[in-house]
Amino acid sequence: MRLDKFICKSTELTKAEAIQSIQAGDVIVNGCASGQGEIDEITQVHENNTITLNGQRLKLRPFRYILMHKPVGTICSNTDGDYPSLFNLLGNDLAIDRGLENISELHIAGRLDVDTTGLVLITDDGRWTYSITRPDKHCHKVYRVGLSYGIADDAVEALVARFKHGIQLQGEQQLTLPATLEVLSAKGSESKEVLLTITEGKYHQVKRMFAAVGNRVLTLHREKIGDIQLDVEVGRWRYLTASEVNLFSA
Repeated sequence: MRLDKFICKSTELTKAEAIQSIQAGDVIVNGCASGQGEIDEITQVHENNTITLNGQRLKLRPFRYILMHKPVGTICSNTDGDYPSLFNLLGNDLAIDRGLENISELHIAGRLDVDTTGLVLITDDGRWTYSITRPDKHCHKVYRVGLSYGIADDAVEALVARFKHGIQLQGEQQLTLPATLEVLSAKGSESKEVLLTITEGKYHQVKRMFAAVGNRVLTLHREKIGDIQLDVEVGRWRYLTASEVNLFSA
C-alpha cells in the first residue's frame, strides 16, 4: 500500500497531514528517511517493513469486517446522495467505541442498488474484497428474486438450463458465467419467486438477466455471500467472526 495510506491507517493523521509529515522528512522506511527523493507519499510499503514517524514505529490498525442488512431506499456510498447512505446505520455508540467513526476508509464488497435489500459486507481490507468481487474467485452470491410474470411448470427445466449455460445480456459480447436458478413453486402453479446464484457482479446483472428471458424483477434481496448467511434484522449490523473473515482470506 502507499506510504501515506499506511500512515493514515496506523495513526490518527489525515491524508494531508500524513503527506506533510512525509515531505518534512519525519518518516523513515527501512532506515531511509522521507523527503529526500527516494521515499515519498506514493512509495509502496508493506506491514513487515520498519516504518517510523518521529521515532515511533508504526503498526497498522486491525482491518474491520462488518455484515449489514441493507434496507430498501439506501445507497451503497460513503456519503448521502439522492437517497441516504447505508453508512448512516453505523452511527451509534457501539460504532464510535470500536473506531467506526472514521468511515471514509470503509467500502462495500459488492454493492446493491437502491431498491435492492439484503446482505452487504463492509470492510477496509481491499485484498479481502477482491476474494469476494472478482469473478475468477467464484464467490457465490444468492439472491431471492420476485418476478413480474410467473414461471409455468413446463418452462422451468428449459429456463434453468438457459441460466446454467449463460445469458446474453444487452450490450455485452460474452455470456454471463453459469448461474444456478431454483424456482420456488408448488406443482401446478406458476411461481413468481426464485433463488438465483451467480459468481459475478455486472451492472444490474440480475435484473438484466431476467429481462433477457422476457421477465421483469420486482423485488431483489441478497441472502448469502459465499458461506455467510444474512442473520440480522433490517437496518442492523454486526462484526464478522474470525472464522467468517477467513472464508475469504485464502
